[in-house]
Amino acid sequence: MEPGTTLYTDMLPAYIALADEYDHATVDHVASYVNGRVHTNGIENFWALLKCGLKGTYVYANPEHLFRYVDERVFTFNERDDNDLGRFATVVAAVSGRRLTWAQLTA
Repeated sequence: MEPGTTLYTDMLPAYIALADEYDHATVDHVASYVNGRVHTNGIENFWALLKCGLKGTYVYANPEHLFRYVDERVFTFNERDDNDLGRFATVVAAVSGRRLTWAQLTA
């Protein structure tokens, strides 16, 4: 992330140091779950979808390739306003003319 990026977190003390490099705003879940625009609902939604994918869709995810499973869920989450056909068309447009061999994939 770029320095100056706005981050919304809960009050976990481990996040305090983030204020040194980022615009850090917090929400105290003891008092409320939303403080104006500050909330953690989006990231909690993403983690729930990732866990469902890992436990349901993939059943087993090799830790060596975990970042690839996460990347796929990030794409799906970011394109969530589109339908399956729209997401498929986006992927096809992105990979058209590109080649990835098994050796490159597993390197």
